[in-house]
Amino acid sequence: MTSRVRRALLSVHDKTGLIPFARGLRSLGIELLSTGGTARTLTEAGVAVREVAEVTRFPEMLDGRVKTLHPAVHGGLLAVRDNPEHLRQIREQGIEPIDLLAINLYPFEATLRSRPGDDAAILEMIDIGGPAMLRSAAKNHAGVVVVADPADYPAVLEQLQRSGDVAPEVRRALAARVFSLTASYDAIIASYLERSATGAFPATLCLPLRKRADLRYGENPHQRAALYRDPLEEGPAIVEARVLQGKELSFNNILDLDAAWALVCDFQPPACAIIKHTNPAGAALGSTPAEAYRRALAADPVSAFGGIVAFNRTVDEEAAGEMAGLFLEAVAAPAFSPRAAAILGARKNLRLLETGAAGRPDGGLDFKRVWGGMLVQQRDEMTESAEEFRVVTRRAPTQQEREALVFAWTVARHVKSNAVVFARGTATAGVGAGQMSRVDAVRLGAAKAAAPPAGCVLASDAFFPFRDGVDEAARAGVTAVVQPGGSVKDAEVIAAADEHGMAMLFTGRRHFRH
Repeated sequence: MTSRVRRALLSVHDKTGLIPFARGLRSLGIELLSTGGTARTLTEAGVAVREVAEVTRFPEMLDGRVKTLHPAVHGGLLAVRDNPEHLRQIREQGIEPIDLLAINLYPFEATLRSRPGDDAAILEMIDIGGPAMLRSAAKNHAGVVVVADPADYPAVLEQLQRSGDVAPEVRRALAARVFSLTASYDAIIASYLERSATGAFPATLCLPLRKRADLRYGENPHQRAALYRDPLEEGPAIVEARVLQGKELSFNNILDLDAAWALVCDFQPPACAIIKHTNPAGAALGSTPAEAYRRALAADPVSAFGGIVAFNRTVDEEAAGEMAGLFLEAVAAPAFSPRAAAILGARKNLRLLETGAAGRPDGGLDFKRVWGGMLVQQRDEMTESAEEFRVVTRRAPTQQEREALVFAWTVARHVKSNAVVFARGTATAGVGAGQMSRVDAVRLGAAKAAAPPAGCVLASDAFFPFRDGVDEAARAGVTAVVQPGGSVKDAEVIAAADEHGMAMLFTGRRHFRH
């Protein structure tokens, strides 16, 4: 059997599967060309190979930066096999066709992660010759088999061994993967340079997203969906979490888990958040994860049924025992003790996600899809300091009220607007989320409180446009309020707070969450 593939060029940074693949090609009588480290690896393994420098008659130079950027390589890849004029031209130049190309690229992304801040090392991992050869071969995939992923070696070799060729549809699929790879590779580089240069919004925004998983469906069963990750996003995240057990995660599970994780990562003491439809049914701090959970659950035990729970501390046996009696969809935490994992593991469908140490990413962009485009903004960060909150009423909050106000303000940033949060100490008492008017958000938050909200404090994610929201809060028994301020009616709102004997703080910054 004569193979249509007569000559192959192998030049890989990742040597996984290289030797068996090369030996399989040689067993078919295919000549091997290679470069630098790949050639040395093959030679040491006893696989016959020609150095590309013999073909180009030009030595590698500039520490290997220039070795394959030569007509002897690209002419061999780009010549159309059934075009007599192409074949005549490469023959006149002494160029031999290259029928198979196996390349993988310098590890730019891995270097970015392993050596953050080392700009020289990161830039050196920008591959030039690799993407150029891949694109040449992929463009001419009818004549060149192009393999960019070692996972594809066995299938390609099997086809060559069986029929002496690779099927046209497989060649095309491999070429498509190449252009996806090079597009993503360039997008990561572009994003790195853009973000590290100015941090501004570029004229063309590259999103080098990598698929992590296909999902059962989207927000509704008739919608298809998948989960992607941003390779430039660092730090613990739900998208990178290790699933220890449970059913497959759904689209809505991931949204809720992300909301819960973002909330607990805003706190240093042990924190727990119970999320339904991306809003907190309850959130609280405690001396232990178990105490934080009990306090969060007490805020709205009805809504917590079927919820998503997140902790910023390892879940221990006590916390697991507290959760054992409630139906939950998923629990995320930095880690689970062996006993906690065993207790929760008794419920086979309960999803457990191990995130690693809690922490928030620095900066980054937030994306919202709109018809025909994308809205892009800086991620909302709570950079305002509680010490800078301004007392605007005659009465200043007590120390106890101030601590509760800071807690409520932090939670309010994670509630859909219009949003208010009632808090008793460092636990939510009632949450008014997603209302069209702020006064209705206050009414809803008071109505959702599992216990009468008298003595609570209240946080509003944006200013009160009228005094009615403050009057409603006073009727519910609220003693202190924190809000951004900035309304044309601020004086009227402050006067209302004074009439009710409330303390009020202005933060100077709002945190809408549409």
